[in-house]
Amino acid sequence: MRFSIYQDSLVGERQVNQDRMGYCYTRDCLLMLVADGMGGHLHGEIAAQLALQAAAGVFQANARPMLDAPARFLDHALRRGHREILDYQQASRLPDAPRTTIVACVVQQGQVWWAHVGDSRFYWLRDGQVFLRTRDHSKVQNLIDLGLIQPDEADDHPERNKVLNCLGSPFEPTVEIGGPRPLEAGDTLLLCSDGVWGPMSDGRLAAALPGASLLIDVPRLVRQAVERGGPFADNATALAMTWEGEAGKGVQSAAVPDGAITTTIAVGPPDSAALGDAISEDEIERTIREIRAVIFRTGGNRS
Repeated sequence: MRFSIYQDSLVGERQVNQDRMGYCYTRDCLLMLVADGMGGHLHGEIAAQLALQAAAGVFQANARPMLDAPARFLDHALRRGHREILDYQQASRLPDAPRTTIVACVVQQGQVWWAHVGDSRFYWLRDGQVFLRTRDHSKVQNLIDLGLIQPDEADDHPERNKVLNCLGSPFEPTVEIGGPRPLEAGDTLLLCSDGVWGPMSDGRLAAALPGASLLIDVPRLVRQAVERGGPFADNATALAMTWEGEAGKGVQSAAVPDGAITTTIAVGPPDSAALGDAISEDEIERTIREIRAVIFRTGGNRS
């Protein structure tokens, strides 16, 4: 596999960045993740971090170097995050569990699978346009599907922020899965939080990622989203990958040794549930700084 990849996040007008992002890849398989901790619930950033760590741990245990069943992996990995969040609630004796939305995708053998819970989105861009994107698990999307409101009414709807599906709720989440679909050279896959897609139309979003350089395009997209959000700008997080097939100048995954994994997500043993010790905000922010330092040293798309 050859691909270029880059990620970026801004806090917007919020006091804390509750978004988390990351990716892992072996010689033959790539996993990308974005989680958006829900600000209406305590410790949303911890829920997002736990969800990423859980998925990365399952990937580490199963991608050897490919996944036997990517769709089944995505379902299991996201549900594992849900269970670990509930374990954290119990161990910390919280009255309510922290919650997060999440979106993930797997690239393997030139094909892509994707999954999401909530309103974090997966976009597939081809030839400068949105080729495919996920549909939100939200009150407004339900109203659109029922024909009760038009899509252009969603931005100003009073319940536009009401999410109907997430990790960490008392109910088992619905994990919506798509794929497999074949990739073409030049395709870009984007995972992002609602702080990115909310202020941006599909056309603006696609135009912000023309495919020249993700090192430039991804930070520009995130910055534009925050600028357009103005005083109401949410945390804005984007992780994008441009597929180059077997040719191109990006990451050459064949350089990864057999049995090894390259990752920007710090994980423990995949079956460890050592969640009784609270993860402090300082520890989480330190992890994010370390990830960004690694990306900077490697030129962003040269992991």
